[in-house]
Amino acid sequence: MSIRFASLIAGMFLAACLLTASVFGHDHKVMNGTWSLIPEKCDFGSQPPIEHGTVTIDERQGNITVSRNFSYEGDNQLVFYRDSTDGANNAKIHSAEGVTSRTGWDHDQLRVTTRRNGETTVETYSLNADGTMTVNVTRPGGQPILLVFERR
Repeated sequence: MSIRFASLIAGMFLAACLLTASVFGHDHKVMNGTWSLIPEKCDFGSQPPIEHGTVTIDERQGNITVSRNFSYEGDNQLVFYRDSTDGANNAKIHSAEGVTSRTGWDHDQLRVTTRRNGETTVETYSLNADGTMTVNVTRPGGQPILLVFERR
């Protein structure tokens, strides 16, 4: 086999690998931005329905920030929930006494795992074909929660 032919085959193999990576690779930055809750498409399980909410995701150079801002009315009061997770991909963050959080990519899903007082809550963020984002929340002793967001 000539060197020229071997180089051609190697070049074709490399091009095929790069094409495959670009087609099947995951561009995590596609989730970056602020997302607004669509309450009528959500399943809040046994939790009070959230009336307004946003999630902001910013993944840059391996650092991931997930900020959540929710509000709902309950017992004649307006309740706000604001939380943020920030750190390197899969880094363990100690945000308060007894609370640790880990944010990282599991293929094309963003997963936030928070451990508080021995209980673990897992949030899984994924994009849907219609351009919306779904967040599945599981926590001990509670029904799963399904939140649906649209890009702002």
